[in-house]
Amino acid sequence: MEATEELTLGSKVHARSHGYLVYLVLFMGLVAVMDQYLSTIKSTMTSYMVAEYGITASHFSWNEALYLIATFFVFLLNGANDLIGRRLSILVLVLMMGLSSLAIVLFTPTFQTFMIFYTIAMFTTVSNMWTIPISEEAPADKRGKYVSIVYVIGLIPLQALLPPLLLNVLKLDWRWMYGAMFILMLPLLVMWQSMKETGRFNLIQRQRQEGTLKRHLFGVGVIDRRDLRYIAISASIWLAWLIYSVLYYWAGYYFMTVKGYTLSQWSLVQLGMLIMAMAGGVAAGKIMDRVGRNTALVAGCVILALLSVGIGLADGVFLPIVAIISGFFTSFTYTWVVVYVPEVFPTERRGACMGWTTTVARVSYVVGPALAAVMLNLSPTMEWFWVAAGGVILLPIAIILGVKPYETKIKELERIAVER
Repeated sequence: MEATEELTLGSKVHARSHGYLVYLVLFMGLVAVMDQYLSTIKSTMTSYMVAEYGITASHFSWNEALYLIATFFVFLLNGANDLIGRRLSILVLVLMMGLSSLAIVLFTPTFQTFMIFYTIAMFTTVSNMWTIPISEEAPADKRGKYVSIVYVIGLIPLQALLPPLLLNVLKLDWRWMYGAMFILMLPLLVMWQSMKETGRFNLIQRQRQEGTLKRHLFGVGVIDRRDLRYIAISASIWLAWLIYSVLYYWAGYYFMTVKGYTLSQWSLVQLGMLIMAMAGGVAAGKIMDRVGRNTALVAGCVILALLSVGIGLADGVFLPIVAIISGFFTSFTYTWVVVYVPEVFPTERRGACMGWTTTVARVSYVVGPALAAVMLNLSPTMEWFWVAAGGVILLPIAIILGVKPYETKIKELERIAVER
């Protein structure tokens, strides 16, 4: 597509009504709830899972590093956005998340069968596909705000609220920590009926039919050098954050197994962390629309690194306080990913570029568990484990300062595609 066409594309797409945008924010937010929940319930699940299957924490982590190699193929899931559209791709995503969750409840008598369906569930959470529809439909001057609201809805603290209810009150098996997402899938399938294809994708489809745009399969033949540059930049920052998050999600094991917290005590700490995470997402969206995406990320990473080290050093009442505050900045820094990555790529190949970005970033799902296993062996009481996590989250700062990526603040997607 020529530069002039890219700059005028946005003006050809009719703005959605406020009512539809509210619906889309809510729907994508609930899809994000499934994503975030499946990504993070590991923090509480691990202690129960290793006890049932009679394995060590490091054994689980090494197996996780091996099985999650499968997430390298996430480009197939993301690439579907450019092949079948945003609407049908979201349906596929919701079905995969819900059905894999049910399979964990029904078909995991052994550790290896658990790992198979655990891998499928984790595969669905690595795409961040729910960011694409709202990024394409939101007004440019409020895109950071709208995307961050979707992300914040995704942080509704079900990870803290459901386990005590399911295990302590309803006396269900620990696998229902996953099965709960099958239940959530059902109303989301009803909500999906009202979703419309994004205006930008419809326009791209018309241009392909007219022959003015080239069709592509997973971006092959259309991804250019600028795309490759931003795939590398985005994937590197995302990779660092994800390695940090893999370590961060051992917090439940740290509190319950190492520090002796009960499920109820840990769930209360986690509730505080998730409430702070919601606040961090809201704050990040507003700040990124004011001071810029990159400046906000650098500031957030500095503070988060200090807090991570603090988790390893703190004790007594200070430990839960530091952990709860860390929730704010863990979310604050991740907001860069959910806002920046989908907006920096051109509409016609956004799904494919995000797919390759997520594929490269998923090296973290091998490196992260392997690093966790090494640190668990080197530091069984996990003090140095948290120091390592703090060191990892400093890497995005070096990347931002070193390559100085294009600032996308309050700019139309079509302008970004030309100027980046």
